[in-house]
Amino acid sequence: MSRFLLPRLSSLTAYVPGEQPRGEKLVKLNTNESPFPPSPKVLEALCRAETERLHLYPDPNATALEEAIAARFGVSGNQVLAGNGSDELLAFCFQAFCGGVCFPDITYGLYAVLAKLYGSDARVIPLSDDFHIMPEDYYAAGRTILFANPNAPTGLYLTPGQVERILRNNPDSLVIVDEAYIDFGGESAAPLLSRCDNLLIVQTFSKSYSLAGARIGFALGCESLIDDLRRVKFSFNPYSVNRLSILAGAAAMADEPYFTACTLAVTRTRSIVAAELRARGFEVTDSMGNFLFVRPPFQSGRQFAEGLRARGVLVRHFAKPRIDGFVRVTIGMPEQMRALLDATDQIMEETE
Repeated sequence: MSRFLLPRLSSLTAYVPGEQPRGEKLVKLNTNESPFPPSPKVLEALCRAETERLHLYPDPNATALEEAIAARFGVSGNQVLAGNGSDELLAFCFQAFCGGVCFPDITYGLYAVLAKLYGSDARVIPLSDDFHIMPEDYYAAGRTILFANPNAPTGLYLTPGQVERILRNNPDSLVIVDEAYIDFGGESAAPLLSRCDNLLIVQTFSKSYSLAGARIGFALGCESLIDDLRRVKFSFNPYSVNRLSILAGAAAMADEPYFTACTLAVTRTRSIVAAELRARGFEVTDSMGNFLFVRPPFQSGRQFAEGLRARGVLVRHFAKPRIDGFVRVTIGMPEQMRALLDATDQIMEETE
């Protein structure tokens, strides 16, 4: 590091994204992208005429996108804020609301990084022995509460009723629910917005809308919370969502049949692969995400991930306490999952 770095950042460890292979022919099941291309309506929206307008700044309010999101969720436009991926919106949340914050010990790794980056007083609350978020552990927290639902990398899920109990037991604390994976079998907490002004929901277009490369996220909350976030956004970069992403997001949000078909295909494949791995002796959590969290019975998580990679299949291993024995496997196309299972069988034969 340079001698000019602020002292408070000298111990900052940056978030490490999943590997993005270059040049290698790998079955890529490590970063929870959708296996499907964007909606055909997205491709229609990104026409030559629109790309020729890239010399112009985008709408800073991303009006077309925010209106499409508001229509889908049945809220007013003043209850929606679009951002450059959900990660940007989470960063805005830390700047605006997270002087003190609590989140699970096993969850999306960016939370701890943002807490350090913005100087938050972070309290880490352990999951149960079987990796569940226990709602009662968050009652009367006395600080902002943040959790992913379904959680990552476990895929385990809190019902709206459980989320509401956390909200009711923290009437003076903001509860931020990161719903990046909610569309793969869970039920959003969005209906609670009408009666809980301490709820803020963050979602993304990267998973269920097949737009990871477009970098679009959005927040839903009461008007005053969204106004707070909008103030932070406009103090940072009012043009953070580009012209083409605004068009792509609005088109994707409008194509509900395509969205439904893709998410259902992922959940069907998830169930099939989970059963296949359990039949091979794997421990598999009841994931509600577009991924599985699995522990092989015959070797360490790291060895399994390395063995798969050597056979052309890329998954993600987290070298962290309590979950070192597991790997996270993105749900891809059936043929990709067949490659995973075939590689697994080869590894199992060689370890007998």
